[in-house]
Amino acid sequence: MRNPFETLPASAFWKTGVKGQNWASIEQLYTRKFPIETTTRIMTAGSCFAQHIGKRLKASGFTVLDTELPPQGLSGAAAQKFGYQLYSARYGNIYTIRQFLQLLQEAHGRWTPGEVVWPKGSLYTDALRPNVEPEGLESPEAVLAHRASHLKRVRRAVARAELVVFTFGLTEAWLHRASGTVFPIVPGTSAGGVFDAENYVFHNFTSAEVQRDFIAVRAFFRRRNPNCRFLVTVSPVPLTATASGRHVLSATVKSKAILRAVAGQLEERFEDVDYFPSFELIFSPFSRECFYDLENLREVRPDAVDMVMKTFLRAHAAALQPGAEPIVTPQTKPAGKSAAQSDGEVVCEEILLEAFKR
Repeated sequence: MRNPFETLPASAFWKTGVKGQNWASIEQLYTRKFPIETTTRIMTAGSCFAQHIGKRLKASGFTVLDTELPPQGLSGAAAQKFGYQLYSARYGNIYTIRQFLQLLQEAHGRWTPGEVVWPKGSLYTDALRPNVEPEGLESPEAVLAHRASHLKRVRRAVARAELVVFTFGLTEAWLHRASGTVFPIVPGTSAGGVFDAENYVFHNFTSAEVQRDFIAVRAFFRRRNPNCRFLVTVSPVPLTATASGRHVLSATVKSKAILRAVAGQLEERFEDVDYFPSFELIFSPFSRECFYDLENLREVRPDAVDMVMKTFLRAHAAALQPGAEPIVTPQTKPAGKSAAQSDGEVVCEEILLEAFKR
């Protein structure tokens, strides 16, 4: 009987599958499970790295839903500052799958958050998307009215979605003790709120919890559209800070390991769930260089995002118009600017935690 490794392809061995590959065009790392057409209605959500994916999909001609457009006259960086044009509705970054599940349930009247309004100086902000009104609103009633309008747009996106692209970002979160409401940022930052240990609790989601929550999200969409499919990714962006008691590097690796393991399990279990390896492309050593901004070692460089999307678009190139280049024009990083600044101002609440570093 032959050794089982004798018949394996080159991609099964590190020497030929990684070391011998060109980092910009590594072969067989991603094989699509199902085709994505340019006419497929895509709903995007997830951590701040998901903003890169949504922008590149739009630029490459895919149909990315946006059901909450900015007011007339507000566009570009100004619109994004107020949470527009980042995702398929104005919900901001969704770092955990539990946060996404709660948003869907709230939008459809299945769940009510325990805390929505946070004080912000003399004004007020939406605790579940604190950065969409950077200065705050004049009253709690104004916050609730804005949120009610937003939830209508979320329902519209859910009803239209044929493909959900979700980027897992974190396992760490801060919860409202009484209700379990998940916040995108700990209260008491410049985003608003006042921290009180009696009202809020730190929680680090386990792999079982993450998997269970995603399965609930999947069921939620498929009850409304039985043909809805899912593309999941894991953000390669490290934690800004951790409340776990571990070193931030260990906490980052643990969090990403949980999310990557769950993503793989979901892809293996469900025919309608595909996994795209953006995490592997950025986080692995095969590139022979650092794909992170050298000023902070967190933000992913624009050329690295281009490389990630080239890998994705090569697998789905048949969907593009004949003769179209399967990648947006590569962007170079201006001197002195971070990846976020040079790639359309990626908005990330988590960065506010750096204000507390010693």
